[in-house]
Amino acid sequence: MGEDSKDNVEIGFVERYLTVWVALCILVGIALGQLFPGVFQYIGRIEAAHINLPVAVLVWLMIIPMLIKIDLRQLEGVKKYWRGVGVTLFVNWAVKPFSMALLGWFFIAYLFRDSLPAGQIDSYIAGLVILAAAPCTAMVFVWSHLMRGEPHFTLSQVALNDVIMVFAFAPIVALLLGLSSITVPWDTLLLSVLLYIVVPLIVANLWRRNLLRRENGQAQLERVITRLGPISIGALLATLILLFGFQGKQIIAEPLIIAILAVPILIQVFFNSGLAYLLNRQVRSPHCVAGPSALIGASNFFELAVATAIALFGFESGAALATVVGVLIEVPVMLAAVKVVNRTRGWYERREGVVPTSKCCPTVTPLNTSP
Repeated sequence: MGEDSKDNVEIGFVERYLTVWVALCILVGIALGQLFPGVFQYIGRIEAAHINLPVAVLVWLMIIPMLIKIDLRQLEGVKKYWRGVGVTLFVNWAVKPFSMALLGWFFIAYLFRDSLPAGQIDSYIAGLVILAAAPCTAMVFVWSHLMRGEPHFTLSQVALNDVIMVFAFAPIVALLLGLSSITVPWDTLLLSVLLYIVVPLIVANLWRRNLLRRENGQAQLERVITRLGPISIGALLATLILLFGFQGKQIIAEPLIIAILAVPILIQVFFNSGLAYLLNRQVRSPHCVAGPSALIGASNFFELAVATAIALFGFESGAALATVVGVLIEVPVMLAAVKVVNRTRGWYERREGVVPTSKCCPTVTPLNTSP
């Protein structure tokens, strides 16, 4: 961490021990889900098109502090990072769904087959494939912020993935699952993009422009960004408590099945993020592009995945459970990936031709996620 430490600013107690708080929030969420199941069931029913609205509000609180940093006029400059865009698209659409299918077939249909309900084997694999075929949308901004990613690249890449997803999601799932007709929950897809990208981007951009119009606008903008940091982290931790509270009963009831389903998801996350990271280094993308590229290539759009699994196989299906497991491990696993990306920045930038972070994203300060 020697080269990274000089770029860090003084960080707060919560940020410094973020990994610890994540672990505690997981335990608190499970415990509260057991103690107050009625409360969590009520909160869980506040949804539209399979999107939980309280969670959506928390996502806003997480990503608006990241989006307020983005000057939309600079998006045109993202074309200079075309290598990073190419790597992300390759991993997201040519590698990720197919690697997950292979992992699912090996671990679920072969290695752990005898430990799982025989009638749900194909359904579990289907859920894993659906999960991998839906690239993440909103949470990517959080991961990018935590590893000092180039925010304009992150926004443009997410927008491009959303457009491709409209056309490619159903054909890829149909190809891997052998289904002639895939029911895509368009209401979930479109509402998610609206809630998680369009609305917070508009709010953040209007807020940014209003601040910059004032006297000492740049200084005011920086102060607001600094003050919003703890709110963003608090929303991340509250989201964890809610997600694990929603599924606490299921975690206690079926720990072995959940642990088995988590294995291919974990391997898939680290394989695809590692592949994208190494490919970006090979093509000499800046670290501030390689980091979000790797994380975009590994995380999942779990609202769409859960809704699709329920639409195709039913609420009580193995497919639905597999996508829910993806939801549960998304945050802690992606935080681990963030930590790896941050700690290897010195090694990454030793490759000849790689532009240093100080020149790529000199004004974006990362959060140190290691105790």
